[in-house]
Amino acid sequence: MILETFTDDERRALEPFFTNVDRPVFALINLPEVVKGALFARYSRSAKSLRRLFLDEFFEEASGGSPAASAGSSRAEKLYDRVFFEYGDDSVAQLGGVHLACENVSNVMTKILEWGRLMAYLEQSTRYVPYTDRPGGAWKYRVPPELERHALRGSYAACLDEAFEVYARWIDPMMELYKARHPREDGVSPGVYKRTIRAKALDSLRGLLPAATLANVGIYGTGQAYEALLLRLRANPLEEAGEYAEMMLAELRQVIPAFLKRVDLPDRGGRWSEYLAQNRENMQRLAGELLDGKQADEAPEVALTDFDPDGEVKVVAAALYSSSRLPDAQLQEIARGMSAEERSRVLRTYVGDRGNRRHKPGRAFERTAYRFDVLGDYGAFRDLQRHRMLTLDWQKLSPDHGYNVGEAVDEVGAGEDWRRVMQRTADVYHELVDAELDSVAPYAVPMAYRVRFFMEMNAREAMHTIELRTAPAGHPSYRRVCQTMHRLIAEAAGHRAIAESMAYTDHGEVELERLEAEKAAERRREGA
Repeated sequence: MILETFTDDERRALEPFFTNVDRPVFALINLPEVVKGALFARYSRSAKSLRRLFLDEFFEEASGGSPAASAGSSRAEKLYDRVFFEYGDDSVAQLGGVHLACENVSNVMTKILEWGRLMAYLEQSTRYVPYTDRPGGAWKYRVPPELERHALRGSYAACLDEAFEVYARWIDPMMELYKARHPREDGVSPGVYKRTIRAKALDSLRGLLPAATLANVGIYGTGQAYEALLLRLRANPLEEAGEYAEMMLAELRQVIPAFLKRVDLPDRGGRWSEYLAQNRENMQRLAGELLDGKQADEAPEVALTDFDPDGEVKVVAAALYSSSRLPDAQLQEIARGMSAEERSRVLRTYVGDRGNRRHKPGRAFERTAYRFDVLGDYGAFRDLQRHRMLTLDWQKLSPDHGYNVGEAVDEVGAGEDWRRVMQRTADVYHELVDAELDSVAPYAVPMAYRVRFFMEMNAREAMHTIELRTAPAGHPSYRRVCQTMHRLIAEAAGHRAIAESMAYTDHGEVELERLEAEKAAERRREGA
């Protein structure tokens, strides 16, 4: 193995910025994002090692303060100006990233923030966080800026106040109901039991929370991903989106300013945002013309609307591909001539002995895809929308498709309150629409209301989504959706061998979804 050597002075210069100076694998530390990105950009067009490149072209002695404050920054800025800004090499903007927190955004806004595929998100959970606090005397929901000086602000606020009041009032009775149903068993600690019961109660009541409910979102992304996000936010008609776009840009410019120079240029970022906004408006106008007067047909909660009848044959051929020397078309013919048992044998071997659901088969399962049309409650949609590697889009949230009521809601005696909240929020929604405030009307709609969305995914992503979202710890709403998807792959598409490969799909009914997960978490804490 060839190992580069450095002088003692060079080692001292390198040590603050690299995890080691004498091995072929190392990480960069204590460097501004722009320097890390620029270093890698030069790396691809230089015969030098990364550490030698840093010494020769980026290292600058720090004059006071942290050495990371100045090491290579001026050269890195110039490199970005030349490579990224002037020549438009977008791959350079993938080389630096930022952790960003966006707090007190509405749940409407969380879906806009989480659109991009190539970012990582963590969102505050309605399952573990009860929305009973009233900071400053106000419930935790957003009044859209469009409503601040509008005549309907009062009725909007009064309606959402009632929704939160009903939600908060029924948490303790709901917990008592579940305690009576499921007394604590021997061996289950009081802490695990309490957390499990509370999660179950919050799950049962989250449908009362409106889409205006506030949440905190943590984001990690590259400069390129943030640029795309900011331009999408600026193109969005909601004032909340525009407000957060400007706040995010101000903070990001303190960390990766060179990555974001195109955002404010009229012929670059400005034109991009205009394009997105104009396309949306044009499509809304055309859809209104073509679909005027059309009523929605009756549809099941989950429908498989598109699949390839030969999909399983193609997956078998793809599974054999890398282990053979035959062309793709020939392998498909061979797979088509196999018996069902032979094809199942190929897939069983290809999938192998999976120790848990995180053991995923290879890319052969990407050879076929399924498109599902789903009419589920907004709470379930919020969880399923986070599967960004598939193709997913949704229609505007409204009261038009009705709402769900859990059986525990009626059993505990909250059914009348629940239905009153649903009716009142629907009335406010229609008042906002009549006042030509269509864009903000969804803020008033509770999560129990159904929204229509589609999910299109290859079989590999279907395995990940279905196995994860049918796990016993999951919410009943999305468990039911994904259990149906699994049955449709087997029965409607006829891809039984593919469905059988999804061995960690759970079709069981679970009473206390979080119990086993909380017990496992406690065991891990005790063993730490």
